[in-house]
Amino acid sequence: MGKDKDSPEKRFERVFAHYGLIEAFARRRGSRDPAAIAAETLSVAWRRLDDIDPDHCRPWLLATARNLLLAEYRESAPSPLDPASFEIEDPAAPEFVIDSPDPEIDRALSALDPIDREALLLVAWEDLTPKEAATSLGIRPATFRVRLSRARRRFREQLGDSPATGITATPKEERP
Repeated sequence: MGKDKDSPEKRFERVFAHYGLIEAFARRRGSRDPAAIAAETLSVAWRRLDDIDPDHCRPWLLATARNLLLAEYRESAPSPLDPASFEIEDPAAPEFVIDSPDPEIDRALSALDPIDREALLLVAWEDLTPKEAATSLGIRPATFRVRLSRARRRFREQLGDSPATGITATPKEERP
């Protein structure tokens, strides 16, 4: 990957082109400061520029942003003061933020388990292929495809008889 003949600045320009994607990703996951997450992600990318392929870096960038978001959530979690605080159901869990034109979609997505929701959003909202999404999560593509299939089924169950949503479950590689 470091064999690219372009200068580091030219390679980084291609990575930097994904700034908006990273910031939107962080915003949709409830970050307190999406611009800071995007900036830190690109800072890490600059330091690791020889380790990434600037032309196929979206999964790597989103995985890095995801790790930074998890660190942000951990930092914002209240420290337990007494045993009763351990009964709180994951206070550091991020708020789910989406700006869908259809409240039924918002409701159905919010009702999903976070793992199912993330699988759907990586493919449908972030426009990653299942292989790219698997890479960003650090799992095998076959594992992700099973996860995505189950998430789609659960999402359809949540939508019930709501035919006007306009949601399709066509994988990116099968789209025209």
